[in-house]
Parts: sequence; C-alpha cells; structure tokens
Amino acid sequence: MPPIQHDAADRRFYVRLPEGEAYLSYEEVGDGTLDLRHTIVPGPAQGRGVGDSLVRAALDYAREQGARIVPSCPFVQAWLDDHPDEQDLVARAA
Repeated sequence: MPPIQHDAADRRFYVRLPEGEAYLSYEEVGDGTLDLRHTIVPGPAQGRGVGDSLVRAALDYAREQGARIVPSCPFVQAWLDDHPDEQDLVARAA
C-alpha cells in the first residue's frame, strides 16, 4: 500500500489505491483538537488494513502536534475501542 498522505488544506489523510481513493477527514475544533469525522475506504479495498493505516496516521499527526481528538467517525471510535492504549488522545468533555 502506498504511504498515507496528509492534505492539511482539505483537512484529510488519504491514500490513492487502484480501487480508488481512501481518506479520513477531520475538522479543527477548538484549540488543539481534531474532530475525526469520516473514514471512507472503497469497497474492494476494505478488509486490507487501509482504514487502520488512516487512523494511525491521524493519531500520529495528533501526537506530533500535541493535539487531542474527538472520534466522531464510528470507524475511528470502534478502532479506539480495539486499541485502548491510544485512548489518551481522546479529548474529554469539560
């Protein structure tokens, strides 16, 4: 799989695959918080770890930036449920 790219202008992490483009979109909400909104992987590419790679890229970026995340996307939330060691990045409600 090609490396995940970050398009800061369009606020998304993406990868171009033979099956089409896969991406995880986000919004910046508040100071240092990224709301991970949508993860899209073309049907033929599902089940091959593409979504996992997109989430990992977003979380790596958040860590590098000292940011927190809001897992609005159901896929991201499910991923976090399966990776409790990454829960420290989740922004807590005030």
